[in-house]
Amino acid sequence: MKAWLTGKNKANEYPEYAHIPGIVAIGGDLSVERLIFAYSHGIFPWFDKDEPILWWSLAPRMVLFPEELVVSKSMRPYFNQKKFEVTFNRNFSDVMRSSRIAKRNRQQGGSWITDDLISAYTRLYKLGFAHSIEVWQEGELVGGLYGVALGRVFFGESMFANVPNASKFGFIAWVNFLQSLGFWLIDCQQQTHHLGTLGARPISIDLFETFLEKNRDEPNILKNYFSK
Repeated sequence: MKAWLTGKNKANEYPEYAHIPGIVAIGGDLSVERLIFAYSHGIFPWFDKDEPILWWSLAPRMVLFPEELVVSKSMRPYFNQKKFEVTFNRNFSDVMRSSRIAKRNRQQGGSWITDDLISAYTRLYKLGFAHSIEVWQEGELVGGLYGVALGRVFFGESMFANVPNASKFGFIAWVNFLQSLGFWLIDCQQQTHHLGTLGARPISIDLFETFLEKNRDEPNILKNYFSK
């Protein structure tokens, strides 16, 4: 698997990364075929613009089972009063670019979302494998998220909010939508308090990979849905 991701073994070229927990491969490219192969095995690219392509598989894995979604009391008025409008796949590139400049804890706002990554995920989007969720307020894009969908698993990548609770609103709407289509889980990758408040929890990498193995035999539900 590592050789296929990288094309060749680059561990010797980048010894500073070779033993970092979670990194499973170094190098390769961001082709559609390589990205789909990686996600289908629970591996995702995450690297800064001055680094080689780093491929990660984190353990334990933070996931959300749709039926375990938690909607707090403070969020319910947002839905009751319809404070935001949510759309799917309307402005994919804008969601990625807005996620790139979003302010984040412990990092310099979205810097890993390079132009090359935007181009790569846009290719996935055009082929029906990547999806965006847009949150609007008075016609302005104020929040959103994007990720990759294969079979019955959605692999969340990044989100942003320009007004309070916009991304959370979009995430809740998206999870409800995925549940209606029979999705098994949402991969949240890393453990964060924010995701935990929404019902996400860590599971063992063995259990996560069991889901993925089963999922590789499933049809691409979202690709089929949006191509109708």
